[in-house]
Amino acid sequence: MTDRKNAPAIVDAVNFKLNLKPYQQIILKNGVKVYAVDAGAEEVMSVEWVFYAGNCFEEKNLVAATTNFLLRNGTSSKTAFQINEHFEYYGSYLNRGCFNETSTITLHCLTKHINELLPVVKELIIDSTMPQEELDIFIQNSKQRLKVNLKKSDFVAGRLIDISLYGKDHPYGKFSTAEEFDALQREQLLEFYKKFYQQGKLVMFVAGKLPPDLGKLLEQHFGDLPNNPIEVKQTSLQPGKEKKSRVTNDPDGVQGSVRIARPFPNRHHPDFLKVQVLNVLFGGYFGSRLMSNIREDKGYTYGIHSYLQNHIQHSAWMINTEAGKDVCEATIAEVYKEMKDLREKPVDEEELLLVRNYMMGSILGDLDGPFQIIARWKNIILNDLTEQYFYDSINTFKTISAIELQSLAQKYLDPEDFYELVVL
Repeated sequence: MTDRKNAPAIVDAVNFKLNLKPYQQIILKNGVKVYAVDAGAEEVMSVEWVFYAGNCFEEKNLVAATTNFLLRNGTSSKTAFQINEHFEYYGSYLNRGCFNETSTITLHCLTKHINELLPVVKELIIDSTMPQEELDIFIQNSKQRLKVNLKKSDFVAGRLIDISLYGKDHPYGKFSTAEEFDALQREQLLEFYKKFYQQGKLVMFVAGKLPPDLGKLLEQHFGDLPNNPIEVKQTSLQPGKEKKSRVTNDPDGVQGSVRIARPFPNRHHPDFLKVQVLNVLFGGYFGSRLMSNIREDKGYTYGIHSYLQNHIQHSAWMINTEAGKDVCEATIAEVYKEMKDLREKPVDEEELLLVRNYMMGSILGDLDGPFQIIARWKNIILNDLTEQYFYDSINTFKTISAIELQSLAQKYLDPEDFYELVVL
């Protein structure tokens, strides 16, 4: 019987032993790899189709994202309304997304309805028609949304800092314009769709309370799709030469958007996991140095954050915040002050333990449920990593020393290496 008179002992999260639930792999007859995690108490599941059809494969800007968006907007036998009505009738949610290297179709549904939903998803993959009227509506809505967003300093800052880091012609640095939306042609979309969806490369991720005949169902509906190898283009960086920029976007605005960023290696670099710890200490959670100083002490902002961008080929270390116009420069000065402190003084063990516990607790939360588990596996697999990466990260978070963190700060937190942007 549980003793409710005495509270259980408090255990630091750093002492937890965490394990990543393994996936089951199914390989369809066409070579499509399916990674499946059967877990959870509720009769729900998710299926994600990942295509190598991201921005880096397009010859003209916006073609990849527009093609992905219009996948569910009409087939030879169904209108966009009928497609949406079908998924809504079964209480499911179908989404799509386009990223730099990949694009996705994601289905969340009750497990018992998967038989009725998979055939329609296949129809979207092999028979989307990209109707001209749907493209016209997309262009109109996108231009209106862009017009509104361009008045926002944070939106403009996000575009400009990526250009500085990667170059305007790099997939990570490209951004949309009204003229490019107007230039979109249905024939371009159909050509891209044929090459990268109908005849492209597919990987699948499945999680939840899975049906016992899952392999048979996926083989039936997707085992006959072409699955041709597609090589991801290796892109070279073309960073900007100007390190400091000040842009006036809205003369009547009351706040500015601050971005401070530097290029950084991807997950395969030996320093990546270690720098994740340094980043959390610096600005990666609510108790970080940046938050304690610039929000809590100075009151310059409601929130300031730093993070490593989630890209596959290249990454960047980014600090962003919105602050009052009159304190943007003071905010930047305080960011550099915190960098200097980390370079010059080792973090004390109490603060480091707090960071370790936070990071271990975050991983524990990320493993709470099948959808979170498959998301972590997806990140590992698409970045061409192995299961060992997960356990290496835990070991790093638990064992990295204050001296190592100071050495990393000296290596990577030099203000001279950072691009600095303020959009007012």
